[in-house]
Amino acid sequence: MHYVPQIAFLILAAISIYFFARKAGEIKRNIFLGKDEDLSDNPSQRWRNLFLLALGQKKMFKNPLVAVMHFVLYAGFLIINIEVLEIVLDGILGTHRLFLPYLGWVYGWLINGFEFLAVLVLLFCIVFLVRRNILKLKRFMSKDLNGWPRSDANYILITEIVLMSLFLLMNATDQVKQDMGLGEVGHEIHFFFSSLLKPLLMGLNEGTLEAIERIAWWLHITGIFAFLNYLPYSKHLHIMLAFPNAYYARLDAPGKMKNMLAVQNEVLYAMQPELAPADAAPPASFGAKDIFDLSWKNLLDAYSCTECGRCTAACPANITGKLLSPRKIMMDTRDRLEEVGRNINANHSFVADGKSLLHNYISVEELRACTTCNACVEECPVSISPLDIITELRRSLIMEDSNAPQEWNSTFSNIENNFAPWKFSPDERDAWAAGS
Repeated sequence: MHYVPQIAFLILAAISIYFFARKAGEIKRNIFLGKDEDLSDNPSQRWRNLFLLALGQKKMFKNPLVAVMHFVLYAGFLIINIEVLEIVLDGILGTHRLFLPYLGWVYGWLINGFEFLAVLVLLFCIVFLVRRNILKLKRFMSKDLNGWPRSDANYILITEIVLMSLFLLMNATDQVKQDMGLGEVGHEIHFFFSSLLKPLLMGLNEGTLEAIERIAWWLHITGIFAFLNYLPYSKHLHIMLAFPNAYYARLDAPGKMKNMLAVQNEVLYAMQPELAPADAAPPASFGAKDIFDLSWKNLLDAYSCTECGRCTAACPANITGKLLSPRKIMMDTRDRLEEVGRNINANHSFVADGKSLLHNYISVEELRACTTCNACVEECPVSISPLDIITELRRSLIMEDSNAPQEWNSTFSNIENNFAPWKFSPDERDAWAAGS
């Protein structure tokens, strides 16, 4: 019976890690359903982006107050996990505060530092809940977030509050036991913040205190394992994917758009047929109609989206009432990617389902509203580019489906025939320039 808690903990940990690893493997597979793209150049700049954008959250500091609160939540998540390491080892070895004998007085400083972060995390989670549900900031009330996405954000914040409260309750019970001369912790530690909970526990006997501490311990670690397995299904997956997404961000100048090499070659071979290789074949398709036509970086972007809405709030098309929402573009891409993943899971390979990202998820009206101004790319705190996906889908619309407004077709025709968007021949423009 002495080893039952350890066995139960090992079973819980094994099940949690297995399901997380399986889902993480599916996400990795889904991302690499996209086309290959080499983003390995300039590693020094990429590491700089990782530290400044992902770890330092540089873009968040355009709004300093919110940035500080978010940074504390993020730092708390990372740093308090050091304490989780001790909890896990205690669960495996059947010990209690394993690191205390080895760290001595340093342990007290560490735990109080963790408690300070835990209190800040708890308070700031409450602030963020108020911003979303009472103040109802505009970008959190958008119809993009109707249903599950809006609930998802609240669930995470509430979970963080519960986990931090359980952490403080565990320490508070140990503090009371120390003050009563009970338990194995001894009098080496003074828990500064959790001591504020002592009045709630005073007068309880040793057995009750032990029960409260154990219940809080099990709920805390079970909550952490549950949180781990919830992440892959949540927008909070960006906690992990923000790092690779920042590292693999495109380093081109903002606003630079890539031409399709296949299109360039088609034009070149039409103008100079002698340059065409003997085995030259026309491109299979232009642009993107479904997630398979996008690059793996586009799909990583979709999984990395925080759904914060900063991109949509900055989008001039959205501000003027048009249907386009860059946040929705990323959410739709992720939803389609997940649907394709479930298809592969069920059939072992993708079986055509008669759907595509274009039309079934993202409409023509949304794509036409984009001005390619790059505001969404500039605003994203984790280096996501909705614009890349929009332009690829729009290329497919125009070059594959010949689906463009008449005004656009007139412009294309003028560029093709007159080398300018206007219906004037080059000779007439030369005459105008000469002043005749």
